[in-house]
Amino acid sequence: MNYLLWLLISGVFFALGEFLSKKFALDPSIKYVIYILVIYSLGVLAWLPAILQRNQLSVVGTLWSIISLLTTVIIGTLLFKEKLNIFGYIGVTTACVSIILLSIR
Repeated sequence: MNYLLWLLISGVFFALGEFLSKKFALDPSIKYVIYILVIYSLGVLAWLPAILQRNQLSVVGTLWSIISLLTTVIIGTLLFKEKLNIFGYIGVTTACVSIILLSIR
């Protein structure tokens, strides 16, 4: 499998972990803690083949950072109806730009 597919799989697990983390914050319970640990662990296991295949942390890490940033914002805004103001949109945009700039050698 291509490293990009592994990154997307890792990103899906991360997004699910973020979703469960928010659910835990709304209704703390040990079951959420267990689910979160398992889901994040699966995300890490999907990350490993990606870094193994590409073997460039700056590239793979940057792509994963953007995936994780965007999925977190999407989950917060669409599923939990959190609102971003203009500064939030500017922050997300500049965060994506900064992640890309940090990965340039």
